[in-house]
Amino acid sequence: MRYKKLGNSEIDISLISLGAMTFGEQNSQNESFQLMDYAVEKGINYFDTAEMYPVYPKKETYGKSEEIIGDWLKIKKNRSKMIIGTKVASNHPTGIGATKLSWVRGGGETLRFDKKNINSAIEGSLKRLKTDYIDIYQLHWPERKVGMFGQLDFEYDPNDFWTPIEEVLENLQHLIKSGKVRYVGLSNETPWGILNFLKIAEQKNLPRVMSVQNCYNLLNRVYDIANSEVSIRENCGLLAYSPLAGGRLSGKYMSGNRPENCRYTMWPGRFSRHLTERGELAVTKYVKLAKKHNIEPCTLSNAFVISRPFVTSSIVGATSVRNLEENIKALDLNLSNEILKEIEQIHLSDPNPCV
Repeated sequence: MRYKKLGNSEIDISLISLGAMTFGEQNSQNESFQLMDYAVEKGINYFDTAEMYPVYPKKETYGKSEEIIGDWLKIKKNRSKMIIGTKVASNHPTGIGATKLSWVRGGGETLRFDKKNINSAIEGSLKRLKTDYIDIYQLHWPERKVGMFGQLDFEYDPNDFWTPIEEVLENLQHLIKSGKVRYVGLSNETPWGILNFLKIAEQKNLPRVMSVQNCYNLLNRVYDIANSEVSIRENCGLLAYSPLAGGRLSGKYMSGNRPENCRYTMWPGRFSRHLTERGELAVTKYVKLAKKHNIEPCTLSNAFVISRPFVTSSIVGATSVRNLEENIKALDLNLSNEILKEIEQIHLSDPNPCV
């Protein structure tokens, strides 16, 4: 395993990490334990979860992902060796917070990054994770209206309201001073958001965000456009989620194939942004490229992600040990100039077909 420094922090994080979005839904506790055991065996030291996980979020499974990780940590007694990241949810005008998280601190407009919400959220996460501190505490998505989850363009709303960034950072500073959080990060953020969090933190002597967790894969390279430079210049690296575009880049969903217990079979409408005709064409090309060079499609896709200089870690959401193994093999794959050129040709023929 290779490791990178998390921003300006003291943390060395594994270049490939384990995402726990499926724990408690697609993966049972026993299966999740097997994934975590294998991950640690291979040198992975970062597990990423969120208070709203597993996905698809619902009241009955709320917090189950954190609980499973907490149970594993209690049994293994290895908390000090692990880096645990989780996320606090907020209201989001496009619908996630407003209509589908009513069971999270009241949901809707009450779900904010104010002091009351953040204090309540951290206490819940600490209890479920059976720990007294979180290594990386992330804002799951902005309160502001921004393009994400299938929406690319920014739509200005003069009546948009969100908790001021300075206030949010003050709330997070309180958690750090109390020892409940070590470092903070952002997720699903824009260049404007990242730069303003960094600027205000410096001006007001408030906590500096150490990472940004956004979507990044061969089908969605929007991060390349502007965020990538911010990550490099400001030393605020990307924790890349969905490096296989929800499994699409594995090739197992080609030609309408829908295996059992997969997200596209269980919730076909939830990840529709990955199921476009343009995306299908691009996946076909990338799978063909992988086979041409005798590489597993998963391995090729993840190797590309971890090769990017602005990426701190690629968060793999494997549902089986075999899936995780194929992704970890990316560490041993040095993409040749020929392969990188072919990847770029496919990308430029139709950029970002699945945003």
